[in-house]
Order: sequence, then C-alpha cells, then structure tokens
Amino acid sequence: MSTISIPIASHTAIHPTHPKGVKARVLLTSVFGPYAQDDEYGSRVLNPMELYHNQVTRVQEAFSLRMFHRSWGIMLIQANISAPCTLLDFPTRDRFIEEISSNHYDVIGITSIIPNILKVQHMCELIRQHLPEADIVIGGHVANVPDLDQRIDADHIVQGEGIQWMRRFLGDDESAPVNHPDIISGIGTRSLGVLARDKPGDVAATLIPSVGCPMGCNFCSTSAMFGGKGKFFHFYETGDELFDVMCRLEKNLHVRSFFVMDENFLLHRKRALRLLELMIENNKSWALYVFSSVKVLRSYTMDQLVGLGISWVWMGIEGEDSQYDKVGNTDTLSLVRSLQSHGIRILGSTIIGMEEHTPGNIDDAIEHAVKHDTEFHQFMLYTPILGTPLYAELSSQGRLLSEDEFPLADTHGQFRFNYRHQHIKDGQEREIILRAFQRDFEVNGPSVVRIVRTMLQGWKRYKNHPDARIRDRFAWEARDLPTVFSGVLWAARQRLRNDLPMFTKISSLLEDLHQEFGLKSRLVASIAGRYIQFMMKREEARLSKGWTYEPPTFCEFRHAAIVSA
Repeated sequence: MSTISIPIASHTAIHPTHPKGVKARVLLTSVFGPYAQDDEYGSRVLNPMELYHNQVTRVQEAFSLRMFHRSWGIMLIQANISAPCTLLDFPTRDRFIEEISSNHYDVIGITSIIPNILKVQHMCELIRQHLPEADIVIGGHVANVPDLDQRIDADHIVQGEGIQWMRRFLGDDESAPVNHPDIISGIGTRSLGVLARDKPGDVAATLIPSVGCPMGCNFCSTSAMFGGKGKFFHFYETGDELFDVMCRLEKNLHVRSFFVMDENFLLHRKRALRLLELMIENNKSWALYVFSSVKVLRSYTMDQLVGLGISWVWMGIEGEDSQYDKVGNTDTLSLVRSLQSHGIRILGSTIIGMEEHTPGNIDDAIEHAVKHDTEFHQFMLYTPILGTPLYAELSSQGRLLSEDEFPLADTHGQFRFNYRHQHIKDGQEREIILRAFQRDFEVNGPSVVRIVRTMLQGWKRYKNHPDARIRDRFAWEARDLPTVFSGVLWAARQRLRNDLPMFTKISSLLEDLHQEFGLKSRLVASIAGRYIQFMMKREEARLSKGWTYEPPTFCEFRHAAIVSA
C-alpha cells in the first residue's frame, strides 16, 4: 500500500547539527525521472510513478485510473523548518544538475523508495561533483536498506519521521506544532483518455494525521521504517487539532474532500469520534477517503461512518486461510456489500504468493478476492523488503535471491519474487499476478463503472435523509451522475459491446441512472458518451504505441531559498 517517504533516528549515536543552523540553505528533492522506462538507473516500465495504474487498475487499458501524487514527506519537512528551503519534485536528471550547479546549498535531502537506490547513488555523486561541501541527507523507504551507508556517499541516513530530525539538525524548535502544508492529493488525473477537472473543489486535499503502521505485519516496510509493530507518530493527537487543520485546508484549497494518508486512521478512535462531533457541531459535509483494517472498520456503526463522511476505504482482504489475521472472523463479502449499499467505495488489497499459496490453490485465492467486487482491487506479490522482519527471516533460511539474480530495482511487487517460494517456482508468479488483475477486470468490469454503481446506491439511500448535512454530502458526490457518468457508462457499454455479460450489466446500470435522473441523463448520455468514446480510442492508440505518462517537475521556494552561487 501506498506510504509517506519521509526521513526518527539517525545512524549516528549523537544527533548531528549543522554549523549554520537555520541559516543553512536547504534543497529537498525526490529522485530524478523519467520513471516509466527501463534504464540503467533502475527505472522500470512496470513500475511507473502512478500508484493506481501500477498496482490497482494495471490491465484496464484506457479505463485505468492515471494520476500522480506529490512527494508529501519532503513537502511536510519544507513547511516545518525555518531555514531557507527549495523543494524540487520529479526533476529530470538535467534539471537536478542545473539546480545544484547554478545555486549554493548547504544541505541536500533526498527521499526515495528502495527500487530507486541507483538514482540516489548517482545523485549523491553529482552533488559531490557540484557541491562537495554540502551535507547529504537520505530519507524515505530507501533508508531501510541496512548497508545503505556502504552503497552511497551520504552524510546522514535517516529513518522514520523527518520533521523532528531536520529541526534538530538545523537548531529549530523540535516541539513546535506541525504546520500542515496545502497539498492537493492527485495531479493529472485521467481515465478513458479524459483529464479530470482540477478546479478548486474538484480535487481532494491530502491530510496526514499520523505516520507509521501500528499493525506491524512482518512484510510491511512502513511498519519497519517507523519502528515496527505498535509504533506510530501522531502529527495531530486530537480531533480538535485535526479539525482545525481540515478547516484551514478547506479554506485555502476550496476543498470538501480529504485523502487521509494514515495507515489505519479509524484505529485512533477517540480522535476520530471527536472529529465527528466537531463536524456535526460546525455543519461540515466533508468526504473522507481512508485506510482501515477490517477489524477496526467493524468497530464503528454505519451511522458513525456515514456521519464522518467516510466515502472510500482502502482495506486488506486476505485469503480465507491467511496467516495474517487482519479480518478476524469477519465475513468480508457481507461487510463490503453493506458498505457499498451506503455509498462507500472500497479498494480491496490482496497479496499473491503467501506461504500457503500453491499453483493448486492460487486460483481459489484469486476468486475469493474477485468475488468481493470492490470498486478497485490491488494485487501485490508477497515480497520481503529490506529492513523488514520477513526479509530477516527468509535471509536466515537462505531463501533470498542475490542482487545479481534479482536487482533491487525490481522489488516493487508487480514482477516476480525476490526469494525462493516453497511452492510457486520458475517465475510462475509473473503470470499469476497478471491473471489476478485480468480475472478481476473480466468478472467485475472497469473500476469507473463500479464507482458509478456504488455512488448511485449511496445517493438513492441518503438523498432524503433527515439530516441536511448528510443529504448535502451525497448530493455533492452525486453531482456528476446524470451528466459525466451517464456519458462514461454509454461509452463503456459501446467499448465492451462484444462482452455480453458486461454489456448487459452496464446497460442495466445506465438505465438505473436514467430512471433516477430522467431526461437530463438520457439526453447527455449519448452526447457526452460519443466524446468519451472518441477520447478512449485516441488513448488506446497512444498506449498501443508505448506511450507513457510522466509527472511534471515542481520547484517551490520558501523563505527566498535561492542564492546564486
């Protein structure tokens, strides 16, 4: 699952401090692109900088959800230090060289995931060449690599939460409140070849209440990064603090929806329920998109979930015989159906290649996942990541592949195992994971169609709810059903007209929209649908020729950071 790449503890015994303190000029950067290509620096076509297309809607072609997410961790750090600071996000190699050769920096921080370790190595070499006196600080998931200090030329390798580390390093007040930056959750969002609207209010804000994963699964790199099972760090301890931040984001970004980047937001029950109280008192009709374990989700009533504005949930749906007991005795099929009937969309997550999986039972595991018919479904290979307990366990058993056999650049969970599985051998997992995605798409259809189905269920259920706050949220979420989404269904039906079961399913859903919204929906469907159909064909043609998407480069200054060399 997705996580925050930000630098609690340094590898040094005594916390280092920079001699210039808050007068040091700081550059924070992500690794250079392009990303969606196979190159000598570890980029992979199979591992683009697109979370959903990479791991969720991978085989849905033009229907796939495409978007980029900013490097939120370094944005948080920049917003919480006093030193003049430049943030360079998604630079090309040339743009990074231009930045460090044209400007003077005393501290350069790089954030990265493990597959991009060669890019980090190369960026350190470039810094030594152009700014040899600069302190190089490395954070993010790549800091989990135990011998990283032997692989790259850096001064400080930082694991865990980076704001306090950097404040201490620069002589700032570590106890100061965390200033949440204004972050839009997605960039360049598109599906069916059409760019989504990105005007104020159309895109959710990213909200980061906490970091770390308290569940502590042995394969979880996020848990390992922040100290293991039960370890997490709250930026905002109380519902009151969180509410204040959300009000500010609402005002500054003109939003009413929030992508809550917290590994198990609802686990912190006191904070969540206090937030609900404040939303009711202040008549806030917000929508929240959250991560949650099934057990925690079950601990709330449906009225509480709907009152909080929970509109979308990312949750693990492990196999029926899984060793990871995140679901307890929950009937996850019934839970998903119940949530969907209240308009709550689900992103289910299933791991392929657990220890109990064999070529003989893997199709049963896939069918169990597909049967849930969640709006989205992520499939990931069971992968021991450097720094995790699972990696240590398989290393002690002698089951890990050497880096000559399996480069770190391929440890992204969508290709093959980096160890010897007891039952699935000879690269069978490559076909198995593709089969999982394809089976989900074949049975359940495009994710965008599933979204319409569940949004319509929510609208029908709550359009006449006695609480105006609840009615208002569902009306806002359903605002595009009779127009944009009528066109989407029309175009999807045309595209899948040779698939009789899917054609019938989409036709029935489109008729439900027409019945609910009347003439407006009927008139718009074919007009908007023909435009979307044209855009889909153009997108499919581009993709068939190997077209890939790359994020734009961002260069942002705080406190006039740039001083010419």
